[in-house]
Parts: sequence; C-alpha cells; structure tokens
Amino acid sequence: MSAAVTTSTATATATSPGSFLATRRGKLTLALLCAVTFLDVMDGAIVNVALPTIRARLGFSVQNLQWVVSGYLITYGGFLLLGGRAGDLLGRRRLLVAGTTLFAASSLACGLAENQGLLVGGRLAQGFGAAMMSPAALAILTTTFQGSDRHKALGVWAGISGMASAVGLFFGGVLTEDFGWRWVFFVNLPISALVLLGAFRILKADHGRPAPHGFDALGAVLVTASMLLLIFTLVKAPDEGWGAARTVGGLAASAALMGAFVINEQRRRHPLVPLSIFRIKGLAAADATQVIAWAGFYSMFFFVTLYMQNVLGYSQLQCGFSYLPVSVGIAVGSTVATKMFVRTGTRPIIVSGALLAAGGIWWLSRIPVHGTYLGNLLAPLVVMGVGLGLLYAGVQTAANAGVPADQAWLAAALITASFQLGSALGLAVFSGIATSRTNDLLAAHTPAQQALTAGFQRGLLVSAICLVAAGVIALRASNTRGEPVATARLQPGQEGEFSPDSTH
Repeated sequence: MSAAVTTSTATATATSPGSFLATRRGKLTLALLCAVTFLDVMDGAIVNVALPTIRARLGFSVQNLQWVVSGYLITYGGFLLLGGRAGDLLGRRRLLVAGTTLFAASSLACGLAENQGLLVGGRLAQGFGAAMMSPAALAILTTTFQGSDRHKALGVWAGISGMASAVGLFFGGVLTEDFGWRWVFFVNLPISALVLLGAFRILKADHGRPAPHGFDALGAVLVTASMLLLIFTLVKAPDEGWGAARTVGGLAASAALMGAFVINEQRRRHPLVPLSIFRIKGLAAADATQVIAWAGFYSMFFFVTLYMQNVLGYSQLQCGFSYLPVSVGIAVGSTVATKMFVRTGTRPIIVSGALLAAGGIWWLSRIPVHGTYLGNLLAPLVVMGVGLGLLYAGVQTAANAGVPADQAWLAAALITASFQLGSALGLAVFSGIATSRTNDLLAAHTPAQQALTAGFQRGLLVSAICLVAAGVIALRASNTRGEPVATARLQPGQEGEFSPDSTH
C-alpha cells in the first residue's frame, strides 16, 4: 500500500475517536499481514525436520543438503532492500501479490522436484518471493495502524513471527511422518491462496509513487550483491574453513561492495537508502540487536532439533510435538510485551527478553547424553520461548519507532534483513564451533553420542552468550512508549500526497 493511500487511512484513524484495530476490517487487515510473516518465517524452519528424509529420497550429500535451507536464506536476505524499495515505487499491495504468487509457484515446484537441482532452485525462488512479501506487509502494517493500535499490531506481528519457527518445526515433523516430505512445501499453497484472496478483498489498491529523479539502480545492484555475497560466504564458511582464501575473499568483497554502496548513497541526490534514517534514535541498535539475537535463536533450534533426533532418537513426529510448548511461551511473552510497552517503554522489554532467553539457552547447554524431554528440555525451552516473545515484540516496535511513512518500507526491509542475516550468521558460525568440538572428541576416540552432545553443548553455550550480547546492545535501542513520529517528508512534485496528520 503506498504512502498516498495509507496516510489517508492514518488520518481518518487519528482524527476519529475510535480505533481502527477495533473494527472488523482492522482485525482482518492485521490477520492478513500476520499470515504473510507466518508463511515466510515458517518456511525457513519447516524443512529442517524433513532434511534426513529429503537427503535419502533425492540423494543429497551431507555437504549439499545445507542448500535446501541456505538457498532460501540467501535470496530472502539478499533481495530484501530491493524488494522494499520496489514496493514503495510500484505499490505495496501489488508487490505483496506478486511475491506471494511467486512464493506459491516455487513451493509447488519444490514439492514436485525429482532431483536436487530443481529443489534448490525452487528454494532460491521461494526466498526471492519472500523478499517481496515481507517488507511490503510490514510497511503496510506500520503505515495503516497508528498510536496504541500500532504497538498492539506490532506486538501481535512479532508474536506470530516468533512462533512461526517453532510451529514450522512442529508441522515439519507431522507432515513428513504422516504424508511425506513433499507436503512441507505443498502446505504453503492454501495459505498463499488465502493471502492472495485477502490482499484483493481487504487491502486498498495502490500504485506506488514515481521516483521523480530516477531509481537508484546502481545502489540497488551494489547493496543486493553485497548482501547476497555475505550470506553466501557465511553459509559456505563451515565447509570451506574460516581462514580459507574463498571465505576471506568473499567477506572482503562483500565489505568492498557495501563500502561502494555507502559512497554511492552519499553522493546521490535521491538514494535508494537515505543514510539519514540511521539518525533516528535507536534504529541502528534495534537492527543490531535483531542480528545478534537471531544468530543465537536460529542456532538453538538447529542444535536442539539435532539433539532430539540424533542423540535421543526421537522420530520426526515426536520432534515436532516437542516444540508446541515453545509456541505457548512465545505467545505469552509477546502478549506481556504488548501490554507493558505503554508503562515501561520497549527497552526494558527487549533487555529482559534477551536475558531470559539467554538463561533458557544456557540451561539447554547442560543437556546430557541420556537426557529426557521432561527433565532436560521442556522447562528451558519454555523459558527461552517467553524471552523470545518479549525480545522480538520489543525489537519490532523499537525498530519502527520514529520512522516517517515515506520510509516505512526501508525500516521494514532493514529489520527483516537483520533477521535473515542473523540467522545465516548464527548457523554458519555456531554450527562450525559445535562441529569442531565434536570432531576433536571423535579424534580422541570419544563415543559418538557423547561427542555429538558435547558439540551441541558448546554451540548452545555460545548461543546463550550471544543473547547476553544482544541485551547489552539493546540498551542503546529506542525506548518508545507510543510517541508520535515525524511527519512524512514530501518529495518534489508530491504536494498533497501526504497529510499533515500522517504520523505514527
């Protein structure tokens, strides 16, 4: 939805005594947008439990199997900024529809894939579709809901996003065991159909807004190439080695491209990413908190899933059911956060969530070889889930605080890119740490189960430390309680597009 359309809604909401979120249309709008983030985040996790089956059916090697997960992360994270800007120029509803259509088509292709190349190609296309859907949906949310409605909507959005990974692992186990691995992709089709139907029936049509001085094509190429190369290098680093020439060269090339992007943005009159957005108090800290926190969270899910299947011998169905209490914990955390924002502001919520999650993951790092679900997993998983709900709801709200409507797409793309970058970073770095520990013990003739568990313990300990670091960084994040933000700035030739009341 473009700024021109959404600000008219914002004006009506701000000037009327009622709450748009309290209306039937407001609730349906929020439900639709939450379905988008649920679909995108869930798809990053749902295949994890199915990976052993996919490997056996399509003949993947252990090394190449990672691309079933990483292919999605690479294009999702790499194209987010470009997708967000495209929504601003072409229309957010239009981009949401295009992205969802591509996502559904590529999900069908993945489910029908008969070889490795088709499956990985489908996952890359899925990530590109998600990179169009997610920033468009979040930008629509932040420009449609105002004041306390906006805090509540972001809290619900964050809760759904946080739960999506745990729910994805649950459904991944159920679908793989009862229907076959292909259904972890086919399940996306009915959800995508509902999103498309809702987009046409609930959201207003918009046509974006023209770029009066041209589109910053060079900036788009530079930042997209930098992010693609960075995530690709991080994903490959555990196999190549962190000191390998390809790893060092990839990181250096990514940094050089990002440096060229910054120089380009400083020199352009109308840049793709106005660097002034980082002057908004607490925005950079919120994004950094998201990166570091999700490096720990994503790795935790990875290690615990492998521990349940490879050490405790859980079936895919048992593994999936084991994550249901996590979803409850996340829902509780996000609900508490939504109610506490007005009293405490977002910063205490984020810091408390980070420390609580760190405590839960540290507890998990003490898992024994002959552990049990009730004795060693249930309580720390629930504690971690509550912390995740608190942190994620707080970060999403803080990252969008003070952002004018004409830059909502950018804030949405940045916070979502932070999620993807953190996930890829954590999976690459922490899995390498865990694998190194396991290999050292195996070389010393330690029993395999004990060596595996020790590796998971080391990886989980580092993940807990990562969450503590996220809490420290969050001390610099915005402490918004629902204050209005700056009025959107008019671009030349756009008089009348923004209302003086179009504040958040």
